[in-house]
Amino acid sequence: MPVIRPTLFERILQGRKRPPEELPIKAELFSADQMERHGRTLADSHQLTHQAVQDQLLNRLSDNEAVLVECARVLTATLSANRRLTPAGEWLLDNFYLIDEQIRTAKRHLPQGYSRELPRLADGVSSGLPRVYDIALENIAHGDGRVDPDSLSRFVTAYQTVTPLKLGELWAIPIMLRLALIENLRRIAARITTDKIDQDLADTWANRMVEAAEQDPKSLILVIADMARSNPPMSTPFVAELVRRLQWQSAALGLPLSWIEQLLAESHLTIEQLVQIESQQQAADQVSIGNSIGSLRFLGSMDWEEFVENMSVVEQTLLDDPAGAYGEMTFATRDRYRHVVEKIAKYTRYSEGEVAQLAVQLAQAGAEQHGNDDRTAHVGFYLIDDGLHQLEQAAQARLPLLTKLHRTACCLPLLSFVGSIALLTLLFTSGLLLQAHAEGVQGWSLALLGIVLALGTSYLSVALVNWLATLLTTPYALPRMDFSEGIPQPSRTLVVVPTMLSSAPGIESMMEALEVRFLANRDAHLHFGLLTDFLDAPLETLAGDAALLQLAHAGIDHLNTKYPGESGDIFFLFHRPRRWNPQAQVWMGYERKRGKLADLNVLLRGGAKDAFALIVGDITPLAEVKYVITLDTDTQLPRDAARQFVGTLAHPLNHAVYDPAKQRVTQGYGILQPRVSVSLSAPNLSRYARLYGGESGIDPIRINFKPSIP
Repeated sequence: MPVIRPTLFERILQGRKRPPEELPIKAELFSADQMERHGRTLADSHQLTHQAVQDQLLNRLSDNEAVLVECARVLTATLSANRRLTPAGEWLLDNFYLIDEQIRTAKRHLPQGYSRELPRLADGVSSGLPRVYDIALENIAHGDGRVDPDSLSRFVTAYQTVTPLKLGELWAIPIMLRLALIENLRRIAARITTDKIDQDLADTWANRMVEAAEQDPKSLILVIADMARSNPPMSTPFVAELVRRLQWQSAALGLPLSWIEQLLAESHLTIEQLVQIESQQQAADQVSIGNSIGSLRFLGSMDWEEFVENMSVVEQTLLDDPAGAYGEMTFATRDRYRHVVEKIAKYTRYSEGEVAQLAVQLAQAGAEQHGNDDRTAHVGFYLIDDGLHQLEQAAQARLPLLTKLHRTACCLPLLSFVGSIALLTLLFTSGLLLQAHAEGVQGWSLALLGIVLALGTSYLSVALVNWLATLLTTPYALPRMDFSEGIPQPSRTLVVVPTMLSSAPGIESMMEALEVRFLANRDAHLHFGLLTDFLDAPLETLAGDAALLQLAHAGIDHLNTKYPGESGDIFFLFHRPRRWNPQAQVWMGYERKRGKLADLNVLLRGGAKDAFALIVGDITPLAEVKYVITLDTDTQLPRDAARQFVGTLAHPLNHAVYDPAKQRVTQGYGILQPRVSVSLSAPNLSRYARLYGGESGIDPIRINFKPSIP
């Protein structure tokens, strides 16, 4: 592509030869049906190359930015001089802030080398450029700068009936459309600016002719001769502007118009034709620049996640998940699955769609062998879980050596961690001991020095290994079902707060906190309850116990009346009596918090109610409760946090699998502890809270690490 440098317009003003004009990206306007047919035709014509080619898009983007900035400068100067601008030029200046913002966005989303990972065209106008960039150019050309979502979707869908696009190409469509629109704006802006310079040149000659006609008509012929010798551009803007200035003036000014008419006649043109062409071009430029700017705004508002999923062959294949879970997962989880397919396809001869089909086939085999409810019937088992190796074998993936070493280290985390520390400690200590021996330290002194050095270098080794672990190990969030529209009935959940009935103000505060948690997490299949005990006492019953229990009872009744549930009560109170503890010689709640949760679990599993002295609320819906969320009295439950937490537990790969032989959960999770953060105001409650209320570092209990393909 020829490059218009920022100094182009100064060269034109100095009368130098202008470079060849780059026409706006425009072709025959197509309807959505025509774009669909064109998509298939374009796919048939595209031939790919595997040769390494220098990345041209970033350089072209920088050139486009320079030209657009220079155009804006020239047009701003024209406006400052109270000269007339075309409607397209006004559009450009009025929306230049948006164009500048889109250029910065394009640079941010187009890192160095990004386009080299995309399939490139072997021939044609876009030879050496990414295939998806040519798709974007075609869409811009046949829409005159207007991006229509329906037309774009049908165009890409039709293209993929011939040649499926990679996931990376689908995600690149927004940035490629943005680059194509910026390219189109650059070409229109360059033409508007050069046309404006031609108009200014015509104004200059018109001023001289008008002045000569008014002051010395005889000298007009000399001015015309000077203009003829300067070889002015007989472009439509120059001629139209000169005619506009000279027409309907004095009779003497008919002479230059006759000269122009005779000059145009040599090319079989007339003044009227050029004026008409100029008017049509200005109107066309206004429409094109308006469409392009409108499309830039549209790119920022369109839901590209939905677009990519609708267009992705991988997505449509994984939706055949025998477990039926894939389509119900969150976007982040589905995207993680797709990225694994994308990475495996890089190391195999299979396409991304074929790798996804292999995962579905393995899941179907697992469903036939173990049933649809087993984890092996879910495609995720072969993408992010223990079945990943099976999928790689089925796809005949040839993983790089570094990936294999990384995978081995992840499979033996303790050995890798401790071994790395021991190796570094040995290397550091050996080097220092050799230096000490060379300086004459020997015998017991050398041995004692070695012990001291080993202690010191071990601290350095631990720090280095921890630092390397953070660089080389990628943490992943647990896969999650999408319960944003509500928790389904099979995942009915109870949120309970184990606490103590100690005082009337404390009970009122607990009721208020329970209501706040409910309002932030309203759901038809989410219930809330208080799991309470009395304070330890020397007697089984104290004088104020009945009043406190009555206050709690009334609070739960009030909440159930205020917020009636669709399928029974929402709020509950589970209160236990005191029991004698012979070791502590006191009456207290049996095993405190752990005992409360154990008794509640027995109740939810259909056991007896004997452990509780009082249950407030109709517990009939609780027979369907599958999950229990426990919160401390001072722990908040942020908006929709319960749905997210339950969605994580409900994912097939997170279902607990109990091994009777080992007597423990060997796969999935029986208990999940979410990340708990401290509110902004909490550390200010006391000096102790200020000291320990910040981040405590890495918490291995709450971080899940999985082997991955780097």
